[in-house]
Amino acid sequence: MIAANDAPHYSRPGPNLAAGLLALGVHIAFLLLLVVGVSWQTDHPEPVMVDLWDALPAPPVAVPEPQPRPDPPPPPEPVKAVQPAPAAPPRPAPVAQAPDIALEKKKAETARLEKLKALQAAEEKALADAARAEADAVRQARDKQLAEQKRRDLLRQMEEDELMQRMAEESAASELRQAREAEARLAAARRQAEIARVVGQFRDKISATVRGNTRLPDDLKGNPEVRFRVRLLPTGEVIDVRRTQSSGNPAYDEAVERAIRKSSPLPLPADREAREAFVPELSLVHRPKE
Repeated sequence: MIAANDAPHYSRPGPNLAAGLLALGVHIAFLLLLVVGVSWQTDHPEPVMVDLWDALPAPPVAVPEPQPRPDPPPPPEPVKAVQPAPAAPPRPAPVAQAPDIALEKKKAETARLEKLKALQAAEEKALADAARAEADAVRQARDKQLAEQKRRDLLRQMEEDELMQRMAEESAASELRQAREAEARLAAARRQAEIARVVGQFRDKISATVRGNTRLPDDLKGNPEVRFRVRLLPTGEVIDVRRTQSSGNPAYDEAVERAIRKSSPLPLPADREAREAFVPELSLVHRPKE
């Protein structure tokens, strides 16, 4: 008989070792399930979407997927089958732009900018040309207006000068005409005075000639006046004698008439205008004492 102290002694594993083995088993099972699930999943290709950007986008920062935290070791239990968690679908990787597309886009953008600059430059040039043309038109209109104003001023000045000259000429002509008229009047007055003087002289000569040929009657008294109208030729010959006023003494009247006829031809002035005072008819007034 074996005593109790001599029986074989079996020690039970410690709790820490059991927990570690259990955790290791769980992880191995999880990994196996994960591999099997991924291998069973069918990979279908997805359509590729290309986005055109003005500039290359910044490369995305890869965010690490969160790792599942290990569960705390449960108390020792019988090992159970662990259901694998559904695997998350893989996120599509960003599609990078092809270098040739970016280059073409850059060239197109450069061409667009150059075309825009050319259009802007053409527009600025057109505006500048229009402003220059407008300024030229305004300057030409101003020059034309100034030239027209100068022409009008010159014409007005010429008209004023011509008017002043015409007025001066008219004034001078008027003064000359007035002077000539005054001179003519003076000359006429002088001429008339000369004619009157000559006529007076020849009247006296005719009266003296007739008086020298008059035989006065003896009974004549006083200084009687008798008038005759004597018709003469330009040479002085007496054509006719007609008494227009008697002295009241017929003998004296007849004596004067005989003396007039006897004095033919009567003395006449050589000047034609002075002779017109005697020809064709002479008014003769005779007095014995004058």
